[in-house]
Amino acid sequence: MTTTLDSPDHLPAVDPGRSVDTSVPRAAGAVAAVIAALTALAVAELIAGLVEKATSPVLSVGEWVIEHVPPGVKDFAIRTFGANDKPALVVGTLVGLLLFAVVIGILSARRRIVGIVGIAAFGAIGALTAITRPGATVVAILPSAVGAAVAIAVFLWLLRPVAAPGTRRGPHAPVTNDRGEPADPSGVVGFDRRHFVVTAVGVGVAAVVVGGAGRLLQRRFDVNGVRDALSLPAPASAAPPLPPGVDLGIPGVAPFVTKNADFYRVDTALVVPQLSPDTWELKIHGMVDRELTLSYADLLSRNVVERDITMICVSNEIGGPYASHARWLGVPLKDLLEEVGVQRGADQLVSRSSDGWSAGTPTAAVTDGRDALVAFAMNGEPLPVEHGFPVRIVVPGLYGFTSATKWLVDIELTTMGAYDAYWVQRGWGKTAEIKTLTRIDTPRGLTNVAAGKVPIGGVAWAIHRGIKGVEVRIDDGPWQPARLGAVPNADTWVQWVFDWDATEGSHTITARATDGTGAVQTEARANPIPDGASGWHQIVALVG
Repeated sequence: MTTTLDSPDHLPAVDPGRSVDTSVPRAAGAVAAVIAALTALAVAELIAGLVEKATSPVLSVGEWVIEHVPPGVKDFAIRTFGANDKPALVVGTLVGLLLFAVVIGILSARRRIVGIVGIAAFGAIGALTAITRPGATVVAILPSAVGAAVAIAVFLWLLRPVAAPGTRRGPHAPVTNDRGEPADPSGVVGFDRRHFVVTAVGVGVAAVVVGGAGRLLQRRFDVNGVRDALSLPAPASAAPPLPPGVDLGIPGVAPFVTKNADFYRVDTALVVPQLSPDTWELKIHGMVDRELTLSYADLLSRNVVERDITMICVSNEIGGPYASHARWLGVPLKDLLEEVGVQRGADQLVSRSSDGWSAGTPTAAVTDGRDALVAFAMNGEPLPVEHGFPVRIVVPGLYGFTSATKWLVDIELTTMGAYDAYWVQRGWGKTAEIKTLTRIDTPRGLTNVAAGKVPIGGVAWAIHRGIKGVEVRIDDGPWQPARLGAVPNADTWVQWVFDWDATEGSHTITARATDGTGAVQTEARANPIPDGASGWHQIVALVG
């Protein structure tokens, strides 16, 4: 007799007088597959807590998705979800997994092999995406592999035939015993709804407990405790106190200094790297006379400087929120390059993150006198983990995708023609200087304001060139100058305000800036990709 995975020979032994009905309702198959999938994730989370957080299949698959989806999809995610793009991706990954489980569960209601193959495929995908991450070792496959194995066992166990007096399921009638004789329904071994529900609930609860334990275990990889215990060196060159008037005190206008917790975050890291300063190293190599490897202690013992620098993300739309300011502490990148000796022709500096992300920066942009830093602190405290702890790069005047590498571990001197960095490979610009832009923060577009004196305020930037002036236009009237706040240097944004005598009705408010070279912000609209948005910010205010 031929044996299959659905034949009685692969089911628990039963009395000879009883018949075995292996069919189950499709809904039960779907539920069993979903419970099995959740079990797989729970077990994988537990193993990841013992091995490494980044090996969790949800996270490793999510990072694979980030790596391989078209740039337009990433742009859409940033525009739609903003700072919540990564949680949205995790939720989307989980929803996709559960829908996949429902499908294979329905298909496996008659043939268990479908469910087995589907769960195994899910495990293989998780293992493959984990093992191919930068720096991954063979242990990276364990969470997905063990999770899939346990899930298959749970799936088959949930759908196993049980003695169910008086109950029969399935399309097969009449049910016979293994002698070919009609069987007494009271002796049928098959699907029992009550038993299935009780078992499924029990397994689901167990999965939640196991998954929660795994998440707790993963906290041991968190380096925030180490970060909080660090002491920062005093800078040899401190930033002067901010001049009076950097904050104009206009409600609704972004504060001049952005709190670390409010600083925008746009990156590709679904799993925030947890790098210990005790083991962190930075290697500088490539077209240099002398390679250099620095420890965290080595870096902090060098010429430390403190600088005020505003950063802008290239994904920022006109009027968008991805602009923030901080006071940074670090070592001048120029000093390190002078130490290693940059060879002739090395016109690109490629910086790499611990997760494999890379940025290509024109070498000239870090050797022309600007305050390009290998930074380890912002706003008086060690870098937050989400913003690159223990070390990142900050280069004033360039959009972050060409300079601001977080979780920095490698700097290579090369040529522009020899290497395309992460976003350049995906069609973004090779170089990207921050454009002159202004943003209206108050009043908000399409909000109601009372007639009379209304402050129109916002921020403007032309990083490394500075802002010379901001003008405001009401409807089709003349351009009128706004009052500027003070600034510590040309590498920061500036607050501005225009006192408007608002009259009743709907009014269009437009703002534009002039940079330190005298160039007026262009009216021509351009999308953020490939090298930054352009155009005037315009809102409609409702006065009445």
